[in-house]
Amino acid sequence: MKKEALKLMSIMTALLLSGCAVKPTEQAQTTASAVTSITEISTEITTESAVETQEAIQEEPYMKQFENNITELMPDGAEDQREGMAYPDFQKYTYYSSTAGRDTNVNVLLPPDYSEEKQYPVLYILHGFYDNETWMARSVVNLSTIYNNLLSDGEAEEMIIVLPYIFCDKDMPYCTGMDLKNCLAYDNFINDLTTDLMPFIESEFSVAKGRDNTAITGFSMGGRESLFIGFERSDLFGYIGAVCPAPGLVEIAGSGMHLGQMKAEDMVFSENEPYAVFISSSKADGVVGSNPDNYRRIMTENGVEHLSHVMESTGHDHTSVKPHLYNYLKMLFK
Repeated sequence: MKKEALKLMSIMTALLLSGCAVKPTEQAQTTASAVTSITEISTEITTESAVETQEAIQEEPYMKQFENNITELMPDGAEDQREGMAYPDFQKYTYYSSTAGRDTNVNVLLPPDYSEEKQYPVLYILHGFYDNETWMARSVVNLSTIYNNLLSDGEAEEMIIVLPYIFCDKDMPYCTGMDLKNCLAYDNFINDLTTDLMPFIESEFSVAKGRDNTAITGFSMGGRESLFIGFERSDLFGYIGAVCPAPGLVEIAGSGMHLGQMKAEDMVFSENEPYAVFISSSKADGVVGSNPDNYRRIMTENGVEHLSHVMESTGHDHTSVKPHLYNYLKMLFK
């Protein structure tokens, strides 16, 4: 644009000088030609300025858009069903997991006007220790109502919500205790997700693929796994969340139960930086304690931008999960 501005100045200078050296008729022709050139260049400069302004707006960090809109709890009415509105239920499907070596259940919620003519982004939500794919679909979580109200109000985008079973062990079909073997079965879900579940969802439903259209979050053990998956496969997931994430993502000090899924220094995004990293926790959570704050501290020290959502008195249960999902759903796929 600077070159075009210089060109404009040159034409204007030539126009002024030409008035002293040419006949009136020629001067008029020269002036008209110069004015046309000036108009064309001015239009180009104005257009380029608009483009540059728009690019500057787009370069503003995505997460900053939501920083001041996070609410500690859901507002009144957020999970009340409205007269005349449809609230689709989760539907259960089965796919074969080569990772677990068996058929595996998964719950799926489609938007109310789902059509094969459109493609939809996907949110994966992971359950906690001892639970299964039905935990987030329970009425006490009320996820369908929360989501569809946000959708109706224009605060959430149309999406497919997937609730998988994340315990993956070929010898054990379900969790038997809090020990290293069981923890490793949860850690193994990353392989089931990328090898088996995501291909199944993409084959059965009309999915918009790519990290721009794929999000993950989870509760407790599922929160730990969603963070791990987010850091490990940022090429697949553009949005990463966790609520009351369990310890074990990094080594647990003074414990031999888990050596940590990754090193603290590896909790970075050298490329494929996410659009949003969102961690929720409660000060009254006696199960995971200060562990979410430890993850926040590591990310801060590593220069990883993230959004923090702290609740004062909710528990290690649905009372923390619902506000997390309420806020997170509003951030996705904008």
